[in-house]
Amino acid sequence: MGNAMRGLIAFIPSERCQRFIVGDLKEMPLDRTLDLSSRQLRWLPLTACVFDELVKLYLSDNNLSSLPAELQGLKKLQLLALDFNHFEELPAAVCKLTQLSILYLGNNRLYSLPRELGELKDLNTLWLEMNCFTAFPNVVCDLPNLKTLHLGYNQIQSLPKELGMLEELRSIWLAGNQLTEFPQVLLDMHFLAVIDVDRNRIHRFPGLCHMQGLKLVIYDHNPCVNAPAVGEGVRRVGRWADCSDDEQEDDGSKAASDTTAEVTEVHPEEEENI
Repeated sequence: MGNAMRGLIAFIPSERCQRFIVGDLKEMPLDRTLDLSSRQLRWLPLTACVFDELVKLYLSDNNLSSLPAELQGLKKLQLLALDFNHFEELPAAVCKLTQLSILYLGNNRLYSLPRELGELKDLNTLWLEMNCFTAFPNVVCDLPNLKTLHLGYNQIQSLPKELGMLEELRSIWLAGNQLTEFPQVLLDMHFLAVIDVDRNRIHRFPGLCHMQGLKLVIYDHNPCVNAPAVGEGVRRVGRWADCSDDEQEDDGSKAASDTTAEVTEVHPEEEENI
């Protein structure tokens, strides 16, 4: 079925039209996985909520903005993909899926998360990139088994100290936010293996040599004057990544001097005004 026809039929809430879009959902898939991605769905057919043995449900790349309460009946669901939809709020039913371990919420319109999300104690991977968060969603700090957190390309300016309580966290992805300083809380999270702060506004990086679990730090596209010093075997991605600390210091001093000269040259009228 063509995308144009599928999109037109998606507006019609009849059972027959839904079968055109999602097919005839009568039997539990043998692999306990149901993929309804890219179907231009505007609501989830209730027939998808009757498979109480379902383990994985993919609803990515649709036009969903809500989910039925019946979804909470999928008690064995471990993976739920809701990325690339139109959610402005996280549906309450999602917070009832207590066996979830992986939750994809990227590329939506979320600006906050409900405190009930903290009930998902088994959650270990959470994707929240490309949403509308202007502050770090503090309920994330209530997820004790979280290992991977993707929060890139939001508008976050700082991280809460409570994040340090997540002792299982191993990778945090914060590219494309509005951090002006390297988050202090990360310095005490020695167990982190991956830190991504690419495309922020950080001017100076602290040393990270004490972080013994660190394997990768991404800091490119920041207006920084130095690279973070790291321990042996740690990969850096960004300016001066392949330089020694001495070479980096000389280059950084030169860059700072050049920047000062450029500002003076380009804006001499400001000096006169002063």
